[in-house]
Amino acid sequence: MSTGLLKGKRGIIFGALDENSIAWKVAEKVHAEGGRFVLTNAPIALRMGAINQLAEKCNAPLIAADATSDEDLNNLFTQSVEQLGGKIDFVLHSIGMSPNVRKNKHYTDLNYEWYHKTLDISAMSFHRVLTAAWKNDSMNDWGSILALTYIAAQRVFPDYNDMADAKSMLESIARSFGFHFAKSKKVRVNTISQSPTPTTAGKGVKGFDQFISYADQISPMGNADADACADYCVSLFSDLTRYVTMQNLFHDGGFSTTGVSAEILDKM
Repeated sequence: MSTGLLKGKRGIIFGALDENSIAWKVAEKVHAEGGRFVLTNAPIALRMGAINQLAEKCNAPLIAADATSDEDLNNLFTQSVEQLGGKIDFVLHSIGMSPNVRKNKHYTDLNYEWYHKTLDISAMSFHRVLTAAWKNDSMNDWGSILALTYIAAQRVFPDYNDMADAKSMLESIARSFGFHFAKSKKVRVNTISQSPTPTTAGKGVKGFDQFISYADQISPMGNADADACADYCVSLFSDLTRYVTMQNLFHDGGFSTTGVSAEILDKM
């Protein structure tokens, strides 16, 4: 049920690839709550076509932007402010990709060129997004910027590979840049550490189905799905969470603070 929680707010949503994407669900929820936004993704992702359906459904402009390109990001923020008719209130960064994971390279034998690409796409891109918003003075006071992360930033999940390093870096960027945005513009910067979710990107991780099953059995509430994550994002975009910043917020049904469960012990 819509409450108009984001009525009058303007934003940018990165990374809505298809209906399985958390960013896709966020866009639908934000639209339902009265928010207006620009959808953006890499040019190749836009050419795949699925995001056009979402843009039409949400009456959202589409602007192509490579998140590793400063020029593209500066243009994105400039064009978004123009097309939406004012400064930005919320941003979602939902971007992650590892060539080493895709190519099944073991963590002890990484291709370092690919490793750099993992960090650039999955973590440094967040710093670039924040920098573009900062330098273009694109954010409204009391705005909210979110990025999606995973608990492998704190714990070892061997097959998550170099993406774990990228997520650690992403979370650090949120804290460090969050300090400056808070002091300057009262803008919040947070990360959401989400349950393993069967997105197109997530399914590319070796053993991901087992990840999901294990987490679901450990978590007292079970895994949080993409729809629930989208609801959480909406709450963090709203004025109800204006003093939440520089945090890594676990949205995982209690997985992050549970040691073991009866379901797991019964299988031993």
